Amino acid sequence: MRLGPFTSDEKEGGTDKDRGKATQDALKEGDAIFFYRKDLWFGIRNHLLNIVLGVLLLLVIWYLVAELVNLWKGLTLFPTPAETLSRLVDLLGGQKLYGVTVYSHVSASLARWAAGYALAVFFGIVMGISLGVSRRTHDVGIIPIYIFQMIPGLAWVPIAMLIFGLGNISTIFMIFMTALPPIAISTSSGIRAVPPNLVKAAQMTGASRSRIFFHVLLPASAMSVINGLRIGLANGWRVLIAAEMVVGVAIGLGYSIFQSRWSLDFEAAFVCIVIICMIGLVIEKLLFVVLEDKIRQRMGLTEEG
Repeated sequence: MRLGPFTSDEKEGGTDKDRGKATQDALKEGDAIFFYRKDLWFGIRNHLLNIVLGVLLLLVIWYLVAELVNLWKGLTLFPTPAETLSRLVDLLGGQKLYGVTVYSHVSASLARWAAGYALAVFFGIVMGISLGVSRRTHDVGIIPIYIFQMIPGLAWVPIAMLIFGLGNISTIFMIFMTALPPIAISTSSGIRAVPPNLVKAAQMTGASRSRIFFHVLLPASAMSVINGLRIGLANGWRVLIAAEMVVGVAIGLGYSIFQSRWSLDFEAAFVCIVIICMIGLVIEKLLFVVLEDKIRQRMGLTEEG
């Protein structure tokens, strides 16, 4: 570092050569930002285009299946996409579905799912961490979790009814039991997969156990944890709809689908199925895809080009 007097060029901000180099660097940085934003926009556009094309393909298949089934049966009970959309618009406009609005059905289902999934996330991550940091705990505790994972969601119905009876608590319990195992297993696997060299390097710097855990183990296992959360979400959302059909709730998307078979209101059933798919897609794209991208960027795992 220079401590002597400044020249006139340095007082004005450096020599002409330095100023020219700084200008070129700024231009290069600006070009990099421009191309980054351009690539980001193209990536978003292509992603949205793929979603639109996928939805259009699904609608075409749906329409063809509806026409073939109605032609084969000689009836018009299988709703087409247009008929389902028309009924969806009516329901969104305030038309009642089995005594309440579709918004009430959606909010009831979301409340049950959120309660069960939140419990599964908390206990699943805590259990996964315990299994990941202790070999003895892992060898003993992972067995029942693997067994729970093998149990289909609807197989929990008699257990839930014996413990909690009919109602919301049974549904929340079933969501919890189906979402918990993949979260715990993925968290444990992610922590156990962290290279020992990373932990040793942190220990050599004098890092405490808590610092190693929060700054080494958790970041390195984040992608595995996210995968477990995603699988748990899907498991919980599926069993929610099935549970609402059989455990005695009087409101919800699953309840509406179940009731539609008695009234032969198949348009209502298809509307509920569409809403279920839309909610799942929105949660997946807005929560996990964004979170996963952030983690990849922070870890330097973004794809080139």
